[in-house]
Amino acid sequence: MPPASAASLLCPVCRNRLGFSDDAGRTLGCPAGHRFDAAKQGYFNFLVGKGTVFEADTADMVAARFDFLSAGHYRPLAAAVAELAVPALAVGTAETPGTVLDAGTGTGHYLRALLDRAALDRTPAGAIGLDISKFALRRAAKLNPEAINLVGDVWQPLPVADDAVDVVTVVFAPRHAAEFARVLRPGGRLVVVTPRPGHLEEVAGQTGMLGIEPAKDERLAASLAGHFSALSADNLDVPLQLSPGDVARLALMGPAGHHLDRGALASLAAGLPPLTAVSARFRISVFEPLR
Repeated sequence: MPPASAASLLCPVCRNRLGFSDDAGRTLGCPAGHRFDAAKQGYFNFLVGKGTVFEADTADMVAARFDFLSAGHYRPLAAAVAELAVPALAVGTAETPGTVLDAGTGTGHYLRALLDRAALDRTPAGAIGLDISKFALRRAAKLNPEAINLVGDVWQPLPVADDAVDVVTVVFAPRHAAEFARVLRPGGRLVVVTPRPGHLEEVAGQTGMLGIEPAKDERLAASLAGHFSALSADNLDVPLQLSPGDVARLALMGPAGHHLDRGALASLAAGLPPLTAVSARFRISVFEPLR
Protein backbone atom coordinates (compact mmCIF):
# COMPACT_ATOMS: atom_id res chain seq x y z
CA MET A 1 0.00 0.00 0.00
CA PRO A 2 1.28 3.50 -0.80
CA PRO A 3 2.10 5.57 2.31
CA ALA A 4 -0.77 7.68 3.64
CA SER A 5 1.63 10.62 4.00
CA ALA A 6 1.54 11.04 0.21
CA ALA A 7 -1.74 12.91 0.71
CA SER A 8 0.35 15.76 2.14
CA LEU A 9 2.48 16.21 -0.98
CA LEU A 10 2.42 19.00 -3.54
CA CYS A 11 3.83 18.84 -7.05
CA PRO A 12 7.20 20.66 -7.05
CA VAL A 13 6.46 21.99 -10.55
CA CYS A 14 2.91 23.38 -10.33
CA ARG A 15 2.02 23.06 -6.60
CA ASN A 16 -1.08 20.94 -7.30
CA ARG A 17 -1.79 17.99 -5.02
CA LEU A 18 0.08 14.81 -5.78
CA GLY A 19 -1.21 11.28 -5.54
CA PHE A 20 -0.10 7.78 -6.43
CA SER A 21 -1.24 6.55 -9.82
CA ASP A 22 -0.39 2.92 -9.03
CA ASP A 23 -1.11 0.52 -6.19
CA ALA A 24 2.58 -0.19 -5.67
CA GLY A 25 3.36 3.41 -4.73
CA ARG A 26 6.01 3.82 -7.43
CA THR A 27 4.58 6.74 -9.42
CA LEU A 28 3.36 10.12 -8.15
CA GLY A 29 1.31 12.37 -10.39
CA CYS A 30 -0.69 15.60 -10.30
CA PRO A 31 -3.77 16.79 -12.26
CA ALA A 32 -1.54 18.87 -14.56
CA GLY A 33 0.17 15.70 -15.75
CA HIS A 34 3.52 15.97 -14.00
CA ARG A 35 4.80 12.52 -13.03
CA PHE A 36 7.55 11.36 -10.70
CA ASP A 37 8.73 7.76 -10.77
CA ALA A 38 10.53 6.24 -7.82
CA ALA A 39 14.19 5.40 -8.27
CA LYS A 40 15.00 1.72 -7.95
CA GLN A 41 16.08 2.38 -4.35
CA GLY A 42 12.60 3.76 -3.55
CA TYR A 43 13.06 7.54 -3.30
CA PHE A 44 11.58 10.29 -5.50
CA ASN A 45 13.65 13.09 -7.00
CA PHE A 46 11.87 16.42 -6.57
CA LEU A 47 14.79 18.62 -7.64
CA VAL A 48 13.23 20.28 -10.68
CA GLY A 49 14.24 23.17 -12.90
CA LYS A 50 17.69 24.42 -11.93
CA GLY A 51 17.88 21.88 -9.09
CA THR A 52 19.82 23.20 -6.12
CA VAL A 53 22.81 25.49 -5.70
CA PHE A 54 23.85 23.67 -2.52
CA GLU A 55 26.53 21.02 -2.48
CA ALA A 56 24.97 17.69 -1.59
CA ASP A 57 26.80 15.18 0.59
CA THR A 58 28.94 12.84 -1.45
CA ALA A 59 28.76 9.06 -1.49
CA ASP A 60 31.75 8.65 0.84
CA MET A 61 30.44 11.26 3.29
CA VAL A 62 27.10 9.45 3.40
CA ALA A 63 28.79 6.06 3.82
CA ALA A 64 30.80 7.43 6.75
CA ARG A 65 27.65 8.79 8.41
CA PHE A 66 25.73 5.59 7.82
CA ASP A 67 28.46 3.44 9.38
CA PHE A 68 28.97 5.81 12.34
CA LEU A 69 25.27 6.07 13.16
CA SER A 70 24.66 2.36 12.57
CA ALA A 71 27.25 1.66 15.29
CA GLY A 72 24.89 3.38 17.74
CA HIS A 73 27.14 6.24 18.83
CA TYR A 74 24.33 8.81 18.59
CA ARG A 75 21.53 6.46 19.62
CA PRO A 76 20.80 8.48 22.82
CA LEU A 77 20.25 11.56 20.68
CA ALA A 78 17.89 9.73 18.32
CA ALA A 79 15.93 8.42 21.32
CA ALA A 80 15.66 11.89 22.84
CA VAL A 81 14.38 13.40 19.58
CA ALA A 82 11.80 10.63 19.26
CA GLU A 83 10.62 11.14 22.84
CA LEU A 84 9.92 14.81 22.16
CA ALA A 85 8.41 14.35 18.71
CA VAL A 86 6.13 11.32 19.00
CA PRO A 87 3.55 12.84 21.42
CA ALA A 88 2.68 15.46 18.79
CA LEU A 89 1.72 12.64 16.40
CA ALA A 90 -0.97 11.35 18.77
CA VAL A 91 -3.57 13.59 17.07
CA GLY A 92 -3.78 11.07 14.23
CA THR A 93 -5.73 7.87 13.69
CA ALA A 94 -4.98 4.64 11.88
CA GLU A 95 -6.80 6.01 8.81
CA THR A 96 -5.22 9.49 8.96
CA PRO A 97 -2.03 9.16 11.01
CA GLY A 98 -0.07 12.11 12.35
CA THR A 99 2.77 13.00 10.01
CA VAL A 100 6.40 13.92 10.62
CA LEU A 101 8.59 15.78 8.14
CA ASP A 102 12.26 14.99 8.74
CA ALA A 103 14.00 17.91 7.02
CA GLY A 104 17.58 16.97 6.17
CA THR A 105 16.84 13.32 6.86
CA GLY A 106 20.28 12.17 5.69
CA THR A 107 20.60 8.42 6.05
CA GLY A 108 17.27 8.26 7.89
CA HIS A 109 18.59 7.03 11.25
CA TYR A 110 16.85 9.66 13.36
CA LEU A 111 13.56 9.15 11.52
CA ARG A 112 13.92 5.38 12.02
CA ALA A 113 14.20 5.86 15.78
CA LEU A 114 11.14 8.11 15.75
CA LEU A 115 9.03 5.64 13.79
CA ASP A 116 10.12 2.78 16.02
CA ARG A 117 9.17 4.78 19.11
CA ALA A 118 5.79 5.65 17.58
CA ALA A 119 5.14 1.95 16.91
CA LEU A 120 6.14 1.08 20.47
CA ASP A 121 3.71 3.71 21.77
CA ARG A 122 1.00 2.50 19.37
CA THR A 123 0.92 5.94 17.76
CA PRO A 124 0.03 5.81 14.04
CA ALA A 125 2.65 7.78 12.14
CA GLY A 126 3.20 8.85 8.57
CA ALA A 127 6.58 10.19 7.52
CA ILE A 128 8.28 12.31 4.87
CA GLY A 129 12.07 12.38 4.67
CA LEU A 130 13.68 15.20 2.67
CA ASP A 131 17.36 15.65 1.76
CA ILE A 132 19.33 17.13 -1.14
CA SER A 133 21.69 14.16 -1.40
CA LYS A 134 20.55 11.28 -3.57
CA PHE A 135 23.28 9.18 -1.96
CA ALA A 136 21.72 9.81 1.44
CA LEU A 137 18.20 9.09 0.16
CA ARG A 138 19.32 5.72 -1.20
CA ARG A 139 20.19 4.76 2.36
CA ALA A 140 17.15 6.44 3.93
CA ALA A 141 14.66 4.80 1.57
CA LYS A 142 16.03 1.38 2.45
CA LEU A 143 16.01 2.11 6.18
CA ASN A 144 12.54 3.71 6.17
CA PRO A 145 10.51 2.09 3.38
CA GLU A 146 7.23 3.16 4.99
CA ALA A 147 8.17 6.84 4.59
CA ILE A 148 7.97 9.04 1.50
CA ASN A 149 11.64 9.79 0.80
CA LEU A 150 12.31 12.85 -1.36
CA VAL A 151 15.37 14.43 -2.87
CA GLY A 152 14.67 18.13 -2.45
CA ASP A 153 16.07 21.47 -1.36
CA VAL A 154 14.82 22.80 1.98
CA TRP A 155 15.42 26.37 0.77
CA GLN A 156 12.93 25.98 -2.06
CA PRO A 157 9.17 25.88 -1.35
CA LEU A 158 8.59 22.56 0.37
CA PRO A 159 6.50 20.04 -1.63
CA VAL A 160 4.08 19.78 1.28
CA ALA A 161 0.60 21.28 1.73
CA ASP A 162 -0.28 23.93 4.30
CA ASP A 163 -1.00 22.62 7.83
CA ALA A 164 -0.26 19.08 6.65
CA VAL A 165 2.28 17.79 9.17
CA ASP A 166 2.31 17.51 12.95
CA VAL A 167 6.06 17.49 13.60
CA VAL A 168 9.09 18.81 11.75
CA THR A 169 12.44 17.42 12.92
CA VAL A 170 15.73 19.09 11.98
CA VAL A 171 18.90 17.35 13.15
CA PHE A 172 22.06 19.27 12.13
CA ALA A 173 20.31 20.55 9.02
CA PRO A 174 19.23 23.92 7.56
CA ARG A 175 16.09 25.57 8.92
CA HIS A 176 13.62 27.28 6.58
CA ALA A 177 11.44 28.91 9.23
CA ALA A 178 8.69 30.29 7.00
CA GLU A 179 8.18 27.00 5.18
CA PHE A 180 8.29 24.93 8.36
CA ALA A 181 5.63 27.19 9.89
CA ARG A 182 3.49 26.92 6.76
CA VAL A 183 3.42 23.12 6.63
CA LEU A 184 2.93 22.61 10.39
CA ARG A 185 -0.62 22.43 11.68
CA PRO A 186 -1.61 24.77 14.54
CA GLY A 187 -0.27 23.20 17.70
CA GLY A 188 2.38 21.24 15.82
CA ARG A 189 5.99 20.99 16.93
CA LEU A 190 9.38 21.87 15.46
CA VAL A 191 12.22 19.87 17.04
CA VAL A 192 15.71 21.18 16.30
CA VAL A 193 19.07 19.66 17.26
CA THR A 194 22.19 21.84 17.34
CA PRO A 195 25.69 21.26 18.73
CA ARG A 196 26.77 23.04 21.91
CA PRO A 197 30.16 24.59 22.68
CA GLY A 198 32.68 21.84 23.31
CA HIS A 199 30.98 19.39 20.94
CA LEU A 200 33.61 16.88 19.78
CA GLU A 201 36.37 19.27 20.87
CA GLU A 202 38.76 16.41 21.70
CA VAL A 203 39.13 15.59 17.98
CA ALA A 204 37.60 18.50 16.07
CA GLY A 205 40.72 20.59 15.69
CA GLN A 206 43.14 17.88 14.65
CA THR A 207 40.74 16.31 12.14
CA GLY A 208 39.71 19.59 10.49
CA MET A 209 36.07 19.57 11.55
CA LEU A 210 34.25 22.90 11.54
CA GLY A 211 34.05 24.75 14.84
CA ILE A 212 30.85 25.69 16.68
CA GLU A 213 29.64 29.15 15.71
CA PRO A 214 29.59 31.67 18.56
CA ALA A 215 26.15 32.65 19.94
CA LYS A 216 24.59 29.68 18.14
CA ASP A 217 21.51 29.65 20.39
CA GLU A 218 20.88 33.32 19.70
CA ARG A 219 21.24 32.75 15.97
CA LEU A 220 18.77 29.85 16.13
CA ALA A 221 16.20 32.00 17.93
CA ALA A 222 16.71 34.85 15.48
CA SER A 223 16.31 32.57 12.47
CA LEU A 224 12.91 31.38 13.75
CA ALA A 225 11.65 34.73 15.04
CA GLY A 226 8.30 35.79 13.63
CA HIS A 227 7.32 32.22 12.83
CA PHE A 228 7.87 30.21 16.03
CA SER A 229 7.87 30.58 19.79
CA ALA A 230 10.17 28.53 22.01
CA LEU A 231 8.69 25.83 24.24
CA SER A 232 11.74 24.07 25.70
CA ALA A 233 15.47 23.49 25.33
CA ASP A 234 17.33 20.53 26.80
CA ASN A 235 21.02 19.68 26.84
CA LEU A 236 22.20 16.17 26.14
CA ASP A 237 25.79 15.01 26.70
CA VAL A 238 26.88 11.68 25.22
CA PRO A 239 30.32 10.33 26.19
CA LEU A 240 31.89 8.36 23.35
CA GLN A 241 34.77 5.92 23.10
CA LEU A 242 35.80 5.98 19.45
CA SER A 243 38.12 3.77 17.45
CA PRO A 244 40.48 5.42 14.95
CA GLY A 245 38.09 4.47 12.17
CA ASP A 246 35.18 6.03 14.03
CA VAL A 247 37.11 9.28 14.48
CA ALA A 248 37.80 9.40 10.75
CA ARG A 249 34.16 8.68 9.94
CA LEU A 250 33.01 11.35 12.40
CA ALA A 251 35.14 13.96 10.64
CA LEU A 252 34.17 12.85 7.15
CA MET A 253 30.41 12.63 7.74
CA GLY A 254 29.96 16.33 8.58
CA PRO A 255 30.08 19.45 6.40
CA ALA A 256 33.89 19.57 6.59
CA GLY A 257 33.86 16.31 4.65
CA HIS A 258 33.48 18.29 1.42
CA HIS A 259 36.97 19.71 1.89
CA LEU A 260 38.97 17.23 3.96
CA ASP A 261 42.04 15.54 2.54
CA ARG A 262 41.10 11.85 2.73
CA GLY A 263 44.70 10.70 2.75
CA ALA A 264 45.72 13.07 5.53
CA LEU A 265 42.68 12.01 7.56
CA ALA A 266 43.58 8.33 7.18
CA SER A 267 47.15 9.03 8.25
CA LEU A 268 45.96 10.94 11.31
CA ALA A 269 43.57 8.13 12.29
CA ALA A 270 46.37 5.57 11.97
CA GLY A 271 48.28 7.40 14.70
CA LEU A 272 45.43 7.49 17.21
CA PRO A 273 45.16 5.16 20.23
CA PRO A 274 42.76 2.17 20.09
CA LEU A 275 40.08 4.28 21.78
CA THR A 276 39.68 8.05 22.06
CA ALA A 277 37.33 9.62 24.60
CA VAL A 278 35.12 12.21 22.89
CA SER A 279 32.26 14.31 24.28
CA ALA A 280 29.21 14.86 22.08
CA ARG A 281 27.21 17.85 23.32
CA PHE A 282 23.79 18.57 21.88
CA ARG A 283 20.93 20.98 22.48
CA ILE A 284 17.42 19.83 21.57
CA SER A 285 15.02 22.75 21.19
CA VAL A 286 11.27 22.55 20.70
CA PHE A 287 9.19 25.30 19.11
CA GLU A 288 5.55 25.80 18.15
CA PRO A 289 4.32 27.81 15.17
CA LEU A 290 2.82 31.23 15.77
CA ARG A 291 -0.79 31.46 14.67
